[in-house]
This record gives sequence, structure tokens and C-alpha cells, in this order.
Amino acid sequence: MTTIDVTFDSAGITLAGHLYVPDAPSDGPRPGIVVGHPGTGVKEQAAGLYAARLAEQGFVTLAFDAAYQGESGGEPRGLEDPAQRIEDLKAAVSFLTTRPEVDAERIGALGICASGGYVLPATAGDHRIKATATVSAVDIARQFRLGADGAQDPMVFQGMLDAAAAARTTAARGADPGVLTLFPDTIEEARRLGGEHGAEGFEYYRTPRAEHPRAAAFFDWTSIDKMAGFDAFAPVPLIGPRPLLMIAGTRAITSWMTLEAFHRAVGPKEIHWVDGASHVDLYDKDQYVGPAVEKLTAFFTDELASSSAVAKWTAVR
Repeated sequence: MTTIDVTFDSAGITLAGHLYVPDAPSDGPRPGIVVGHPGTGVKEQAAGLYAARLAEQGFVTLAFDAAYQGESGGEPRGLEDPAQRIEDLKAAVSFLTTRPEVDAERIGALGICASGGYVLPATAGDHRIKATATVSAVDIARQFRLGADGAQDPMVFQGMLDAAAAARTTAARGADPGVLTLFPDTIEEARRLGGEHGAEGFEYYRTPRAEHPRAAAFFDWTSIDKMAGFDAFAPVPLIGPRPLLMIAGTRAITSWMTLEAFHRAVGPKEIHWVDGASHVDLYDKDQYVGPAVEKLTAFFTDELASSSAVAKWTAVR
């Protein structure tokens, strides 16, 4: 497998990516898969792991940093803009269509965590994506509004909107509005604020297990009001008749979002449960990533098997 550093444009912003190309000989262009990272992640973490593992199975894969984050361009830094994140995924598809290694008629998309939410409206609006899969899917707006478990007091998000509004006023007056810090200083504090889910996120992002200097430590405050009215799941019916695979851990506190999105899908669809896995376990723990990659490989192999096979979904439209 060869890894190539690449850049491409997304609505005028330069995105940085890693293109993974299998070394084994091929009779022609291969199927391609765009892989999106979690909301606070970068391409070197979970997205890169899944992209590399899928490239080992014969796919050309692209993991990339979202606009305003990682090595990609865009100001302000740390902005989480759902509309831009969806555009980034479509731009990644556009980039794959230009690569000689990729069959432009056989492109799929994989979203992990927040990208598991963003990939749904991206697929709904882009018929070049022939098959879509998610791992630990989250609609980041639902998570902020309702909490990871769906039981958060609505006043919590109202308070965040108050803070976001104040930050905009501060910026308009020429002062520094500050940022929304995403992680506390210790795992104990993370557990107190977010339970085991919060502690697991801290362990992944803020310890040698997976920490990366470019992973998001904060969000720009305007991220909050940009997420306020976003709904990643509303366009899900438009994905059909293209196939959808959603993978979640049986212990994942966020699995209710996978179920909600799944029930909205109208085309071929499947939920695959990874026994014993939490939301974050599926980012990098091999005992859980292995079965997930095995399922993803079978799914994308079947659904992106050949241009003629993919044409069956086009014919239904």
C-alpha cells in the first residue's frame, strides 16, 4: 500500500488528505472510498486507520482533514460548520473522480462519528456516491442539543447558544471572543462531566493512545449556532435506492442516533452490531475495528463490485 499526500479544493478552501493506493496489480481502475473523520479528529487518527485497512482490501481510499481543522485551510480555526463539512465530503468525491487509480462510477463513502452524520446528507445530495457506510454515527447537532445519550436537559444547549451569541457580539466590537474548549484537563473531570463516554473520549484524544497535535482542542464559538438548526438525518430517505450500512457497538451510548437514521432510510439498509464495543472502541481497538472492517469490506465489495453492478441502483431511479 502506498500513501500519497494530496490536496484538493472545497468551496475555495484547500483540504489536505492522505490517499491510500493498494500496491497489488489491478486490471483497471479500482473502487474508491472517501473516509471522513470524527468531529474532533484528524486524518491521522480513526479515519486514516479505516482508510488504510480498507486499502489493504483493494480499495483506493481518501482520508482528509475537514476545512478549518487539521492541516486543511480555512479561518477561523476550529470552526465546525455542518454545511462546509458536507461540501468537504462532496469535494473529496470530486477529487477521487480525477484520479486514474479510481473508477469514477464506483465511489463509496464512509463516515465515522460526526462524519457518520455528515456523510448521510452528502450522499443524499450527491448521486456519485454509490454506497454509504457509517461507524459510530453521530449527528453532531443532536449530540450538542440533546447529549450523547439523548437525555440532556435542553437548557444546556440554550446556555451554549447564549454564550455563542455573546461571543459574536464581542467579536463585532473588536475583542477576542475566546473559544469553546472541548476537553477538560484530566480524565477524572472528563468522567464527571460526560460519564464514561466523556472519559473514553479524553483517553483517545488526550493521551498517547491516539493524541495528535492537530486534533481539535476547541471549537470556534460560531460552530454552536451553525449547528443549532442542522439535522443530518432529515435527508436520509433521499439516499435510497442506494445501499446503506450502519455499524455501531452494542455498548455505544450514541447508538440511538444510528437507530434513528436507520429507520428513516428507505433503500437497502443494514445495521451491524459489534458486540461489546463502545462508541470510541470502534475508533482504534483492533478487537472491534477488525470485525467492522471485515463487514465494510464485504459491503463495499458487493456494492461497488463493477460499473455494471453499480448501474442497477441508477436504473431504479
